[in-house]
Parts: sequence; C-alpha cells; structure tokens
Amino acid sequence: MNPFGSAVSLAQAVRSKQVSPVEIAQEYLRRIDRYDPRVNAFVWRNDDDVLQAAKDAEAAVMSDGELPAFHGIPIPVKDLNSVAGQPNTFGSAGISDVPRTETDLSIDRLQQAGFLLMGRTNTPEMGPMSVTENQRYGVTRNPWDLRLSPGGSSGGAAAAVAAGLAPVAQASDGGGSIRMPSSSCGLVGLKPSRGRVPMRVPAWEHSATDGAITRHVADAAALLDVMSVPDLLGWYHAPAPDRPFAEEVGRDSGQLRIGLLLSAPTGVPVDDECVTAATSLAHALEDLGHDVSPVEPRFFSLEATQAFLDLIIPAALHLTPYDDLELAEPYLRALRAQALSRNCAEYAQGVARLHLESRQINAQWGHDFDVLLTPTMACTPPPVGTVLQEKNADPTGFRMTETQMISFTSFANLTGLPAISLPVHRTATGVPVGAQLVGAPFDEACLIRLASAVESVFGWTTTLPDAFR
Repeated sequence: MNPFGSAVSLAQAVRSKQVSPVEIAQEYLRRIDRYDPRVNAFVWRNDDDVLQAAKDAEAAVMSDGELPAFHGIPIPVKDLNSVAGQPNTFGSAGISDVPRTETDLSIDRLQQAGFLLMGRTNTPEMGPMSVTENQRYGVTRNPWDLRLSPGGSSGGAAAAVAAGLAPVAQASDGGGSIRMPSSSCGLVGLKPSRGRVPMRVPAWEHSATDGAITRHVADAAALLDVMSVPDLLGWYHAPAPDRPFAEEVGRDSGQLRIGLLLSAPTGVPVDDECVTAATSLAHALEDLGHDVSPVEPRFFSLEATQAFLDLIIPAALHLTPYDDLELAEPYLRALRAQALSRNCAEYAQGVARLHLESRQINAQWGHDFDVLLTPTMACTPPPVGTVLQEKNADPTGFRMTETQMISFTSFANLTGLPAISLPVHRTATGVPVGAQLVGAPFDEACLIRLASAVESVFGWTTTLPDAFR
C-alpha cells in the first residue's frame, strides 16, 4: 500500500479485499515508530486498540456485509477533541489525562463512517496559537524542514499526514488552524462553513469548526460528507448541499469571477513567496477560463477584530477547566485574567458588531466576485520556538509573525465562510507555501470543484518530503 495514497482509494481497496485493514494499520504504526520521533506529531497512542479494531474490521470485510464509506481506515484525533475512553489534555500540563466520558459529535461521525481512531496529535495549549508547541508535549516540527513549524493549531495533524503517518487527520479551525498547517506542510486544508460540522457548543462564538487535513481533494470532499451529518438537536446547522460533496470532485465550475487579493487585510507585509503562491493559482485558474481580477474587499473594523481577540477568545478559555492553572502557559494565564477585567455589556456589544459587519462582508460574494483568492499566510512557516516566545513575552500586544500567519485566514472564521488552502508553491529550499480560496456562504461545493480542477496542474499529491518517503 502507498502510505501517501488517498483514504478514498484505501477504503476502496479494503472493500475489494485488495488490502486488509490490519495491513494498513500495521504500516502506519510502523511509520509512526520510525518517523514520529523526528516530528513529534503524536502525543498519545493506542496501538493495541487500533490493531484490534483493524482485526474486527477485517472480519467484517470477510463476512461480505455492507460496509461504511471509510471502513477500516485509521485517522488520528487532534488533542483538543474528546473521545470517550481517551484522555484529552488540550495540550496542557495543567489538565489531567483522566479518560473522557463523552465523544465529540464530529468524531462520532468519523467512527460511524468506519474510521479507526489512531492516536492523538499535538496542538498548542488550548488552541489559540498559530504554531504547535506546548510545555507538556514539546515542539512539533515540519516534515519539509525540521527547523520550521508546521503551523497551528492543527500542526500535529498536518505533520502526521505530510510525513505519511496517517492518510488523513481530524483537525479544527478557529482562525486558520486547518489552513495554516496545510499551507506550511504542502497539504489540502478545507475549513467548512459555519454550522456545517456539528459541535455541542460552537466554540469562539461559532467561529471555530471541526474538519480535516488531507493530501487529496477527494478526501477533503468525502470527509466533509461524513463529518457534516446534521445534528438536529443543535441550535442550527448549515443548509444541505445540492448533492454529496464527493460528487463535486471533477465537476465543471463554469466561468467564475475570482477576486485576487494580495495585500493583507491587517496591513502587515506579505512575503514575496506568499504572493507567488497566490499568483500561481490565479494563472492556473485563468488558464481554466475563469476571470481573475484584483479586488479590494471590505473586511472587519478594528473594533470588531479587537472584540474577537480581546473579549471572545479570552472568555472562551474559561470553558476549559484546569486542574492546575499555575501550569498553564503565561500567555494563557494573561488572557484568562484579561477576560475577567471586562464586562458582559462589552462582550454583547462586540458580538453584535461582528454579526452586523459579517452581513456586509458576506454580501460581496455573488455581487463583486464569486470566489476570493489570497495567499494562505502572509509569511512562510516560521522557525520553531519563535512564535511561542513572542506570545509569552507580550500576550496582549502586537506580534508580527503571528499576525502575518492569521492575516488572510481569520476573517473567514468570523464570517463563517468556507475556505480552502491549496499547496500550489514551494520556495527555493522546498518549503511549501499555500494559496487560499474563500467561497460564498455555505458554498464548499464551489471550492471543491476548483480545487479538484487544479490538483493535477500542481501535482501536490505526489510531491513528498524526501526524508519521509
């Protein structure tokens, strides 16, 4: 089996009895043994459980009964998501490893689709950081260059897929946490629309969402299908798509108006390599017949952005109870304290501003352009250690590198728009750099059609880090 092949193709091979779920599990566990010490993607392993589940899956195949879509395929879970019987430490030294009693809804969907849960991947403590480093588990490194970060907060997930330690990985995105690691590690990162993937409590005022990191567009589409089964007990859910997202792969998009934005909404400098990534994707889309033109969209006011950063995220940190708060990172202790210094009227006013401004921002799709094209980040992947040091040194101040990393991604979370990062460029030293497409409200289908149309043009599914082949 090809450890870098798609989960869709692996699942087809299992159903046709060309490969056994046991063989697949054994191969990925062997690769984790061999390669993970270099990247530190996994923070917890359940090898015996995985192998037993694979044996059970093999028996089900041999019984010739009906099988779910991803029967017998392993997938790791990010260490911010709960699974009954597994620890969930949120990447923190201040939270115990006592097994959880409840499984998150998105993980439940994955299990119902036949996935075998294989280990847990690293994340920054509590998630609100653009790299994957913490006191409990240490630094996760980029398989393309071990001196660099894989991004965050789903950096462990991205490192696992990039190094061929898993075919796909569960992830989440609250400000770019699927797209930034995907850009940094040469992968496909689809952030679903608000309400598409169910959550018991939509985090960060409904800006965060669960999802996945993949190498293949077909996997991104198929995983969205299985993860987005509606939760009828929740307050709301996204409108149903016209057809399964998997059927959008290879489907014609027609001619679209694609707005090209190369300057960061935050005003920070944009690295030339990031501009090259976006313009490379722009040229490919033009060659496919789309109309690509520069645009200057409206984005959130400074007041709305500060409400998210200074009110919503700090307040949300209080939802995760620490067993020992003194063991938390200094920046997290500072943010929690900041939340207690503000009042509920300020919070309500900030949320109202985000709602009102989102309506004006989202109205540009379908009116001024159909899809927005940007760099995924305004900088290339930073060296490990730098961003965490900056954040602990000045938790509530301006930090250039982190701001560059989230400049193009975070507005899609605040508006709830779907967005995808595609690995369309590499630097002279081989480091991946992604470009982002942002779709109209609830229109992941358009993004999947565009992504599948350029996948063979850029050849990213067979472009692999040499040290992990």
